[in-house]
Amino acid sequence: MLIIRSIWQRLYVGIATLSWSVFAACFVFHALVSYLGLSWAGEADLTADPANFAYYYMTTATTVGYGDLSPGTRAGRLLGAFVILPGSIALFTAFLGKAITTMTGYWRRRLQGLGDFSERLGHTLVVGWQGARTKRLIEGLAQDHRGERTVLLATAPAENPLPELVDFVISQSVSDLDSYARAGAGGAATVVIRGVDDDETLAATLAAAAAAPNAHLVAHFQDDSAAQLVRRQFPDIEVITSLAAGLLARAARDPGASRLAELMFAEGTVDTAFSMRLPAGCGEIAYFDALCGLKRQHGLTLIGVGNADGHVDLNCPADRALGVGDTLYYIADHRFSANEIAWPALCAKAAAA
Repeated sequence: MLIIRSIWQRLYVGIATLSWSVFAACFVFHALVSYLGLSWAGEADLTADPANFAYYYMTTATTVGYGDLSPGTRAGRLLGAFVILPGSIALFTAFLGKAITTMTGYWRRRLQGLGDFSERLGHTLVVGWQGARTKRLIEGLAQDHRGERTVLLATAPAENPLPELVDFVISQSVSDLDSYARAGAGGAATVVIRGVDDDETLAATLAAAAAAPNAHLVAHFQDDSAAQLVRRQFPDIEVITSLAAGLLARAARDPGASRLAELMFAEGTVDTAFSMRLPAGCGEIAYFDALCGLKRQHGLTLIGVGNADGHVDLNCPADRALGVGDTLYYIADHRFSANEIAWPALCAKAAAA
């Protein structure tokens, strides 16, 4: 009895929800009944060749009705009028409705943040949503990395706020590791974190450090004490705090300093600060030789060097040796890839000089 009850419950749920398996069974059952009925009515033209029957059945179901195949006997026509025609059309219409509903539901799930991007690699993951601020951040990322699809992980809003720019993953908490997995954090190249407050940012930073151990993490904090705590515990995480107070004092002493900072870090300006990492096989070259060579060959201005431990020097000695793994900070009208630079030729020319 338990087995029969279990089978009946599954059958009831399948029929009530019109699952694909029940739908397919209904289609096969109706087609089989139609075939046997036409055979019994003596419609040999329709049943002798299975291909002919399939063709007749589908043209009837889709209401095309070419007329080249049709029942010839009285019994066959009655069967077609009261069994084949209404049944096949009803099933085909239900198939179209279910298919459209399924596809619509799939896209709605993605818009509602229920999609799965765990297989994505090399993308940027943005954690947290603060309306216009996050919108500007995402637009800036889109301008600097054309063609890259950013993933946004947030607890709000209810639907993707920027469907043309990002894929959306909604989460009950910015520290939920399952949500990070759906957002593809394990394969992300960069994770940018900005919570509604420092407590949320700190929780998200800890979760991102666990979920994306190979990604470059950038976190924005409002309070310097929270930022210093993260810097001490996670020296590899790049921590950003508000520069407003320091910039205000600098602008008072050095007129135009605020405009300089705006130009260096704003998106879409003619001259903006960028970075590149020296690749393997580039050889060794002195800072002054690199500065002159890059300016002559590519029109970019070298302004600083960062080493592997994160220290950045904006006023390097002229003979400071640059090597593999160093990060070069430069000003240019667009971003350069390290592969666009002819490093062997530049090093050879510097050595000859």
